[in-house]
Amino acid sequence: MTLGEHVFLYCERGTNEALLAEPVNALSNGAFLLAALAGFFVVLRQPEEDRNADQFLLPVIVLFIGLGSLAFHLYANSAAQLFDIVPIGVFMLAYLSLALNRFLGVPPATTAFVVIGFAAIMAIVLQVRCGQDFIGFPPADLTGVKPCLNGSLGYLPALAALIVVGLALSERGHKAAPWLLWAAAIFAVSITLRSLDLALCDKVVIQGRNTGTHAAWHVLNAVALFLLIRASLEGGPETYAKPHAETPVEFLRPEEVEAAREPTEPVSLAAAAEADEPEGEKREEKSFFPA
Repeated sequence: MTLGEHVFLYCERGTNEALLAEPVNALSNGAFLLAALAGFFVVLRQPEEDRNADQFLLPVIVLFIGLGSLAFHLYANSAAQLFDIVPIGVFMLAYLSLALNRFLGVPPATTAFVVIGFAAIMAIVLQVRCGQDFIGFPPADLTGVKPCLNGSLGYLPALAALIVVGLALSERGHKAAPWLLWAAAIFAVSITLRSLDLALCDKVVIQGRNTGTHAAWHVLNAVALFLLIRASLEGGPETYAKPHAETPVEFLRPEEVEAAREPTEPVSLAAAAEADEPEGEKREEKSFFPA
């Protein structure tokens, strides 16, 4: 496949090679641009002492996701498809690194190992094809196969990682957990709509044009990406909620267990007696010994 060869993947385009064959899909990419702008806004609202340069990285990537997707839905060729998928992949890997290292406190070396493994899983899953009575890695001469779930199978590892990290953070009381779990729920709905784009092609019609559900994928994804940007501002492992006094020891972090074991400063009997002395008597005693 050459870089200039047209790619026909979505309902709205069909087999039309025109530049504006996907007006709804193209316009819906504005949601990514709005998500990027909103991301810049929430970063800039941070106190200056809490703000750092890497917090601007995620909104920048989301901006490129929107521009790359817009290019693909205009030109619909292999070159534009690269501009579409590369920023998405970069965001996935960057956010997984952030979630492991900053949120969960995983050491950098272990984080790098996990991210490389995740990238390998993504690469393998993207090679899976589906056809009639077939799912797997097809031989070169097998015809009638295509990407599973209309190409959405490759996003399932990212959804799984988002759910696992969100639940892990929720168990530990991290403030970023609700943002991640809401993003995962919205992402799951958007993947479903992306997968049903061709199946519902003639069911979703705008001004007499079959448009499918791919535009909804763009809008919901933009919302999920903004939630992830917002979650990234919640800080590191130290931002866990404080445990209640009745929290079992086995659920406390090591530093909390050590703090609980530290002996309290002893109180002298004289100090205790003075503390128990009625306030009126204290004031009377002081009246005999004016300062």
